[in-house]
Amino acid sequence: MNMDTFISQTLRRLKDEDNLRRLPRVSPEGRYVVVDGKRMLNLSSNDYLGLASDTALRREFLETLTPQTFLPTSSSSRLLTGNHPVYEALEKELAHRFGTEAALVFGSGYHANTGILPAVSDSHTLILADKLIHASLIDGIRLSAARCIRYRHNDLEQLERLLARHHTDYRRVIVVTESIFSMDGDEAGLKALCALKHQYNNVWLYVDEAHAFGVRGRYGLGCAEAEGCIRDIDFLVGTFGKAAASAGAFIVCTHELRAYLVNRMRTFIFTTALPPVNMAWTHFVVRRMAHIHARREQLARSGELLRTALRVRKFNVTGSSHIVPVIVGPSDRTIRLAEALQQGGFYVLPVRPPTVPEGTSRLRISLTAAIKEEEIHRLTACLAASRNAVNM
Repeated sequence: MNMDTFISQTLRRLKDEDNLRRLPRVSPEGRYVVVDGKRMLNLSSNDYLGLASDTALRREFLETLTPQTFLPTSSSSRLLTGNHPVYEALEKELAHRFGTEAALVFGSGYHANTGILPAVSDSHTLILADKLIHASLIDGIRLSAARCIRYRHNDLEQLERLLARHHTDYRRVIVVTESIFSMDGDEAGLKALCALKHQYNNVWLYVDEAHAFGVRGRYGLGCAEAEGCIRDIDFLVGTFGKAAASAGAFIVCTHELRAYLVNRMRTFIFTTALPPVNMAWTHFVVRRMAHIHARREQLARSGELLRTALRVRKFNVTGSSHIVPVIVGPSDRTIRLAEALQQGGFYVLPVRPPTVPEGTSRLRISLTAAIKEEEIHRLTACLAASRNAVNM
């Protein structure tokens, strides 16, 4: 089979399975988004605190810039000439807020998760990973030399059995989880995981706080802050591309681990550093994160209101966060339901295999602190009417 035939057959199969994706034409307008010419309330963004659409905040930041400080590129990796002082300022700020010795910033959450795990594991390492971890973590595990066993989602009893059975067979065991899971909107019990880890002297805990940083905790540091276990987590990773309205990722850690990653983490070493102006914006936002607790509280209330309203109408809803998945099942029905919601003015997207397992296609409703109660009620009514229209 030549390449053209292989590609065309693959695309045809994806289309037949209702899993063919395309890039939409998207223009943001504050809380709304214009997609292919239609203006809708944006319920598919990760701008959880509404900071990305906050023009007053952007205006305040822009007033701090001059032609000399507006640096749109770093022009090299940080190990060459790209380690602009704003990087170190941001890392110092993160370490201070988390109460850790150090921090290290990366180009993206994908860079973090595909770089850290291969750097800290070898053939004498076992990785025990939650079944529903993000694709970037799965790819990081695949790039490592470690053996991996996936445990059932949030099943601490199975994880405990696996640790008891295998911990003596390896020099180190790394337990990998998200704190808030991106596709199910539910949460890992971090305190219980920390307690389990402390039963062994060769077990490390890796937690991806991508969907919790900025959203959870009194100061917006994430679920580990909310549960009081920051210092019990060996690899505490977060991203700036969601609630922090920027780009990039970070780990908070010891000085020694930071130095190790600088020397061994390929996705850190062999990439151009993020633009200094981007790091300046991130620093600007992070310094304000502790003072926007009202937005976090509003976001939590909206999530609970929507889940309750949908469950009253007998929808299959999972989670306990600002990410509210509505499980539909077949991909074709999920697509039709999403299209009906978009016709009703709500930009909600279908999530299909391979992002989620076969038979669990869903609508992923991603809330922000800017959504209003009346809009939640209209969304619920539109969803119910759309379900009837597509004969679910």
